[in-house]
Amino acid sequence: METVYIAIGLGLLAIVYGIITSQQVLGASAGNEKMQSIAGAIQEGAQAYLKRQYTAIGIVGVVVAILVFVFLGAISAVSFVIGAVLSGVAGFIGMNISVRANVRTAAAAQTGLQEGLTVAFRAGAVTGMLVAGLALLSIAGIFYVLIAQMGLDLTVLAEKREVIDALVGLAFGASLISIFARLGGGIFTKAADVGADLVGKVEAGIPEDDPRNPATIADNVGDNVGDCAGMAADLFETYVVTVGATMVLIALLFTTLASADLFALMSLPLLIGGVCIVTSIIGTYMVRLGKSNNIMGALYKGFITTTVLSIPAIYWATDYAIGMGTAYTVGDQSFTGMSLFWAMMVGLAITGLIIWITEYYTGTEYRPVRSIAKASETGHGTNVIQGLAISLESTALPTLVIVVGIIVTYQLAGLMGIAFAATAMLALAGMVVALDAYGPVTDNAGGIAEMAEMEESVREKTDALDAVGNTTKAVTKGYAIGSAGLAALVLFSAYTADLKEFFPDLEVSFSLENPYVIVGLLLGALLPYLFGAMGMTAVGRAAGDVVVDVRAQFAADPGIMDGTSRPNYARTVDLVTKAAIKEMIVPSMLPVLAPIVVYFGITWASGSQAEGFAALGALLLGVIVSGIFVALSMTAGGGAWDNAKKYIEDGNHGGKGSEAHKAAVTGDTVGDPYKDTAGPAVNPMIKITNIVALLLLAALAAA
Repeated sequence: METVYIAIGLGLLAIVYGIITSQQVLGASAGNEKMQSIAGAIQEGAQAYLKRQYTAIGIVGVVVAILVFVFLGAISAVSFVIGAVLSGVAGFIGMNISVRANVRTAAAAQTGLQEGLTVAFRAGAVTGMLVAGLALLSIAGIFYVLIAQMGLDLTVLAEKREVIDALVGLAFGASLISIFARLGGGIFTKAADVGADLVGKVEAGIPEDDPRNPATIADNVGDNVGDCAGMAADLFETYVVTVGATMVLIALLFTTLASADLFALMSLPLLIGGVCIVTSIIGTYMVRLGKSNNIMGALYKGFITTTVLSIPAIYWATDYAIGMGTAYTVGDQSFTGMSLFWAMMVGLAITGLIIWITEYYTGTEYRPVRSIAKASETGHGTNVIQGLAISLESTALPTLVIVVGIIVTYQLAGLMGIAFAATAMLALAGMVVALDAYGPVTDNAGGIAEMAEMEESVREKTDALDAVGNTTKAVTKGYAIGSAGLAALVLFSAYTADLKEFFPDLEVSFSLENPYVIVGLLLGALLPYLFGAMGMTAVGRAAGDVVVDVRAQFAADPGIMDGTSRPNYARTVDLVTKAAIKEMIVPSMLPVLAPIVVYFGITWASGSQAEGFAALGALLLGVIVSGIFVALSMTAGGGAWDNAKKYIEDGNHGGKGSEAHKAAVTGDTVGDPYKDTAGPAVNPMIKITNIVALLLLAALAAA
């Protein structure tokens, strides 16, 4: 049990780091009274939104927990609740730090760029370490209780099933909360952002974050509930699903290993997650500006330090848990502990390459963003055309990286190679989430600096921090999508292994000559597009409500534009909150219900349970393949549109107020729901579809 004890201890270390660092952030100056008043309004709005969101999610969660208890038993139901609660906790605490760090970042920027960077990144690091720590503790804790406290034997089929169902239940709880948080937060933030831009920038001709715009507070609230709470829940879920799926796959594939050997191999992903928490913590202290004052370079110092230190840490963890020379055989595939180590190195390489590629497509220094800015000179239409072209192009390089990664890791260690590569990717989640959560803090800091009418030099610093934040948010989404693709392949492998164990007498064919397999593939490929359409439509409707409300406030009180009256910020925040909660329910249930409907529908239509399972498996593959492309295209394309606008605002192609700038605002408006609502929400959607299929198999077998 030593391996699990170490993992639990290192998970607790992440929590301790989060507590200490949060106190450091909250100990910084919160600025003057006007700054604190604006920050207070953002805090109040964010708290009100999350309270309503979690109330709505809680109702759904209770119903689902009861169903899990009825069909799969108490252990799975308790695991489901733990996954759901901790996913919500990770997002809630991270958001609370974020909405308090924003004003402190703006205040720190008065002193210098390094001071502003330090406060913003530390706030992000709190969220990152809480996500990694809570995720690791949830998996390691459940595994410890089942094995050490309940004494379940992994070599006894019925008892092994309890462990597997508990891990899948935990992943399901995390995934359900994640998809609600990701989609609901995304709808909120982009409805407020788009609505504020359409009336403020386009119609009234006032700057972004102008205090006269009633939607500015809602926009700043949205940054936190979408990019902080939503991303925290998303990466918590991805971590739990990836590590849990790897452990499940080990339990399903290794049927002849002795109990101690099987336990050692299953606990290896936990130890890897633990040692990488240590390397991530060290990496956070390396984020320092150099002589060039390159903010992205400072953030990369932290990430590169974490990655480099993770190499010997993972080597030690592998040697300690299973031994580098220990050989394993699954079917006709043999591998050693060293093979798994090299597969994990490939996982780290995939992480680095995807981050670099995403920065290339969303950074203002590179061709894609500048090509969109250049196209803006000739109008709104050419901006949108070039933005769409870049969004489509941006899928190529990440896909090639993932393809090569799959081939190499499979050659090294079969399905286990792919699983451990994904585990290594997620082991860096603490640092990667820190990079992401830094973004909404700096975005809010810029808004507060604008609304509090701080000196232009302060706004310049917050703008510089914010511009990098846009890139880090896009980078994190690319990382989440890439890791989700590998995790989903592991989940699909678990589905096929489960199928053989539960229904050994059924001959399930995934041949493309089977028309039901084609049906499943087509329906699976459809789901991300339909899901994305629902998310985009929801943003459009909610943004329309914001536009109507802001116009009405301007018309009813001319003093708002004169600066003699204060807009009713709370009214707009409440309007967007209600719209986001209402709009998130139906799309979020799509990936939950689709596997169930497809299985029973095809089983009934064909008269064969085997055909139902074949169609369901094909559905999962269709979701994975289509979902990766949809998500990559939307997130990178939206980020490129956003930074093209910022590139023009920096004085290029005519600068602010030029025709190119007006066209770039239109492109950014289109890209906003792409990158912050529909695209990122496809990530948990891919995994929850696969998890529901695993739960369905277990329920059918139990029946």
